[in-house]
Amino acid sequence: MSEFLPRFVTDFAAAMQGVDHGRPVAVRSGEKGSFRAGIGPHPEDAVVEMCLQRMVQVAPQRYGRHERSVAYPDGSRSRCDLCFGEAPVWDWAIEVKLLRFLGDNGKQNGNMLMHILSPYPQDRSALTDCSKLAAASIATHKAIVIFGYEHQEWPLEAAITAFEMLAAGRVELGARQMAETGPLVHPVHDSGRVFAWEITG
Repeated sequence: MSEFLPRFVTDFAAAMQGVDHGRPVAVRSGEKGSFRAGIGPHPEDAVVEMCLQRMVQVAPQRYGRHERSVAYPDGSRSRCDLCFGEAPVWDWAIEVKLLRFLGDNGKQNGNMLMHILSPYPQDRSALTDCSKLAAASIATHKAIVIFGYEHQEWPLEAAITAFEMLAAGRVELGARQMAETGPLVHPVHDSGRVFAWEITG
């Protein structure tokens, strides 16, 4: 088994905590004002970008050769979140999803599970990303990454287990990789975890 994915998960979790300690502030989309400080309220793409920048700074030999939003070779409009190596056949193609049950104010985000478990391609969920990756000749290795924030009333484990059960009916998943972020500064999003699975077939 490649050591890249377990290391990526550990480094991404560490980067989340490192970025968070800088107390970044996310601006409300289409509204005045901003969210409370911390990495938690930031959208998925912003978190990936901030963490990746930090990972490249810490380990340029491992993460320096990468590209964001890479077109799939099937001619569709679909793009892969993150690729490492060199085109046209990358070493790794990774799709990333955010799992955040609560908002900045502690209220439930009711449609969050759709982004992880929806079986419909139109929703571009983690589940359908697995099928998309498995069918593509974009990279030698392919993986799905889910990062999220823990809460006592909304533990991540239940959703992650449900994802694994559904995904196993579509593709062959490698062993689950997981790392914790440690304490985060936001009062609601005060800890996180990063999960990943290589799609092996």
